Order: sequence, then structure tokens, then C-alpha cells
Amino acid sequence: MMSLFPSDILSTAETIIREFTAARLMLSTAESCTGGLIAGALTEVSGSSAVVDRGFVTYTNTAKIELLGVQAETLLRFGAVSEETARQMVHGALFRSRAVIAVAVTGIAGPGGGLAGKPVGLVHLAAKSRSGALIHRKMLYGDIGRSEVRLATVRTALEMVHSLLAG
Repeated sequence: MMSLFPSDILSTAETIIREFTAARLMLSTAESCTGGLIAGALTEVSGSSAVVDRGFVTYTNTAKIELLGVQAETLLRFGAVSEETARQMVHGALFRSRAVIAVAVTGIAGPGGGLAGKPVGLVHLAAKSRSGALIHRKMLYGDIGRSEVRLATVRTALEMVHSLLAG
């Protein structure tokens, strides 16, 4: 099958769709730096409509506040690219959907936008289940190129979703 995504990402997405379908569970995504690529990888798989409830693409801080309920104070204090923001994004995605598991990502894909302490390639990811289980990962992919940072983030996000389901 021809896919927009590399075979490893497609394989992980297929596994997630199969396992979520068997368990009759749904998931949602909240994406900033990936701009919908996580939801795109999941919906590349036939039958994904039984699993993917919705995806939030919240590229701006205003969108994070309005669509996911991220607190303006969090964004001011910690910035959009932070563990605190990723945690609030995933919470919003989970509780503003019918999902049992959600994943959220926020980062700096580059080539510009890096700052002292927040370099290009920094991504915060969070996955959360309604049972309260939460995984956070801070990834430092480096300045490997915008597309590469985004694809690496999709890989990590899908792995986190899969590990949270496996519990």
C-alpha cells in the first residue's frame, strides 16, 4: 500500500488502530508542531474512523486556550513549549472528546524559533488515559530539519499511545 508516511510509522499506526478497535476504545490528538500529522498517520489506516474521535490542531496560543482549555497563565509562565502546556493540552483533548486516551505535542520544529533553553528540536509530548495514567516525554531531537523533527515526534507520540494502551 502506498502511504504518505514511512513504513515504521504506518506499521505502528496500524497496530494502534487494530488494538483500539478490538478494545472498542477511541483516542484523540492535540497537536502544535506536528500540525495534524499524528491524526494523519492514524487516519491513513483503513477502519480508523472507529478509533480516532477527533484531532485538535492548536498551532497558536489562542487556539490552545480556546480549544483545549490551556490556561493563559501557564503559557505566560512556562511558554507554549513546556511540560506544563503539554499536560494541559492532553487533558483538554481527553476531556473535550469521547476518547479514552489522548496524546498532545508541542515543540520547536525549526529551522528558526529556538531560544536559549528551548532549542530547535525540543518537543514536549504527553499521553493520558481517563484512568489518570499519564506519560510525559521531553525530546531533544536537535536541529535535524523541520520534517525530520515532525516525523520523529509522530513516532514518539504513537509509541506513547501504544504503551499507554498496553498499560
